[in-house]
Amino acid sequence: MSSTPAREAILTRLAAACRTPAPVPAPADIWDAPELDAPKRLELLAKRLQAVRTEVHVTPEKQWKAKLAELLAARKPATLAHGTGAWFAKDLPGICKKPGMPALTPYYEDVDQFKDALFGVEASITTARAGIAETGALLLTPDAGEPRLLSLVPPVHFVVLRARDIAASFAGAIRDLKLAEAMPANLVLISGPSKTADIELTLTFGVHGPKELIALILT
Repeated sequence: MSSTPAREAILTRLAAACRTPAPVPAPADIWDAPELDAPKRLELLAKRLQAVRTEVHVTPEKQWKAKLAELLAARKPATLAHGTGAWFAKDLPGICKKPGMPALTPYYEDVDQFKDALFGVEASITTARAGIAETGALLLTPDAGEPRLLSLVPPVHFVVLRARDIAASFAGAIRDLKLAEAMPANLVLISGPSKTADIELTLTFGVHGPKELIALILT
């Protein structure tokens, strides 16, 4: 058989296959969103974050400032970067005014002007808009008030999450945040300190970004 008839036979079979679309199962047929009450969502999220070396602290919201001060005093970072749009930004000067606390480095400049300062800070603190219990992830929606680099560059990353914002699944978080109505320009999912298994599939932590992730979950 010459190459031309063989080529035409192959193309004919491919064309015929394209006329028969592959069946697409309904989402409900292949996946069910877990149904978890609030205590179970908190328990599962903390368990799965800790499984990948995230330090988790659950504390009442009224006491979160004292808890953050305790954690900063234990680690002694010299500097702490934060976004000026964070809901807790107004509380940080009071937390860090005591001796031994880090100097605050607010992120309010363009990245080209701020990058040298950012790569020199020892810790950062950001807000998580949601937690996802099913996968053990924290969901951040960076914007001008809390730029994305705050979660990528400093070696120690503190994340503040309210327990009421923990969803059972990613789909639940998308629904609760109404992201389908107003999709953010950027969305970050964090499941622990930076890690890679590029070399011989050996999992190594703290290679490309934060070496430590500390989650404060406020109840």
